[in-house]
Amino acid sequence: MYNQNIPGRNEAIISLVLGIVGLVASLFVNSLVGLLVGVAGLYYASRSKAMGYDDGLRLAGFVLSVVAIVLGGLFLLACVACTTAFVGIGMFL
Repeated sequence: MYNQNIPGRNEAIISLVLGIVGLVASLFVNSLVGLLVGVAGLYYASRSKAMGYDDGLRLAGFVLSVVAIVLGGLFLLACVACTTAFVGIGMFL
């Protein structure tokens, strides 16, 4: 029978879900939301590893969270750069 009470498994599942949500939010909703959700997913992935759970579920949550953080940061940086460029152009008009 499969044991559901493995230490760190719930945190790995939370990390995976937050990684997926963060990736979708970074791509389609808001880069800041994706960045924050990705950081939360990364926290739960590291917490899961600290509890001794080292499986593919945790690794997938970790990777998706890192991708969400990177994409969220890049899109946020692009938005800031674009806004700054438009403000700079507006000052000369």
